[in-house]
Amino acid sequence: MSVNSRAPREFTGRHMALVMALFFGTIISVNVTMAYFAESTWSGLVVENSYVASQTFDADTAKREQEVARGWDARVAYADGQFRVDFVDAAGKPVTDAAASVTIGHPVNANFDRTLTLEPVAGGGYGAKTQLTSGRWEARLVLTAEGLTPWHRAVRFSVE
Repeated sequence: MSVNSRAPREFTGRHMALVMALFFGTIISVNVTMAYFAESTWSGLVVENSYVASQTFDADTAKREQEVARGWDARVAYADGQFRVDFVDAAGKPVTDAAASVTIGHPVNANFDRTLTLEPVAGGGYGAKTQLTSGRWEARLVLTAEGLTPWHRAVRFSVE
């Protein structure tokens, strides 16, 4: 039977300093990484000035309720570099003779946003050429028909 005659190692101030440096270094590196991803993927900006936006909130809400009351809907599609949207009224008939535009971008990243003026396409509806990478996209549509206030809708879609 052998007896281990080695003395136990002491926990010194140097060891404690190393533990503290590793602990706080881990926390700081995770925070810096998360801050980088938060800054590089989304501006976080919904409105320029929230106080000013709050002053028109009730009027903006009333406009949106009028738009919903029209019963219009938008159906979007993207294939082969062509973005297409079909606007239909409450009866399911196409909405024509209007000016249409769209701002397309990723829902959480303003870096790839682009605004397109949509032109009437064959078979009804509106379209424009644009190149979209695969992933999740959001189309913020604006349709302006004569004698009516502009109609807005945000539609999310995926590109394979």
